[in-house]
Amino acid sequence: MNLSEHRYTVSLEWTGNRGSGTSTYRGYGRDHIIRASGLPDLAGTADPTFHGDRDRWNPEQLLLTALSQCHMLSYLHVAVKHGITVVAYTDDAEGTLRLNRDGSGEFTGAVLRPRVTVAVGDSAHAAQELHAEANRLCFIARSVNFPVLHEPETAVAT
Repeated sequence: MNLSEHRYTVSLEWTGNRGSGTSTYRGYGRDHIIRASGLPDLAGTADPTFHGDRDRWNPEQLLLTALSQCHMLSYLHVAVKHGITVVAYTDDAEGTLRLNRDGSGEFTGAVLRPRVTVAVGDSAHAAQELHAEANRLCFIARSVNFPVLHEPETAVAT
């Protein structure tokens, strides 16, 4: 087993054929199902701006979710390594997508806003500083070609 390389697989099935396939731009649904072995199905679609369903996840949200999850998991790892006990963690992440005249688009940035609570006796300042190391370790943040910024808040449990 090669521990330095990992492979991930997902399956995607388009479920938006309304009977005439993609014969017109507005004539088909953007709905799809994302599957991975052993996990519940994830209902996906396009952003509502692009005729998607507001009740399903879109790729832009999933990318932002991956960044937020990866940073949290990296942060928790770094906290343990530095002897900081995290007792609560939330994030309200935001990403910006720019549309281009040719119909393409790209993310121009993301801002993660983690709110971390550490155990009594731990340093909020030291915990705050760990976000930089977590960002350097985050596989997803290292893989995107746009800035991933952080606006963390840290508190000590009462």
